[in-house]
Amino acid sequence: MHSASKIIVLFKEGTAADVVEAAAQKIISNGGSIGHRYSTTMIGFAATVPDSVLSALNDDVHIESIEADGEVSTLFKAKGN
Repeated sequence: MHSASKIIVLFKEGTAADVVEAAAQKIISNGGSIGHRYSTTMIGFAATVPDSVLSALNDDVHIESIEADGEVSTLFKAKGN
């Protein structure tokens, strides 16, 4: 079994939709999957990516950042409570 990472891929502002789709298709064709797509305030997608494809994404000049995907909480405890 191959190892995979859950990530969020964000593209540089102004990146063409076909460039984003080509990156998504590369992930899918190598056994990964695309989750949520971002297209309003940022361009990108959440994905499960085989580790073998991750290095190619890191070398893509159109990609602004790649971050680990995970649960985020907005709950907090106020100071003094």
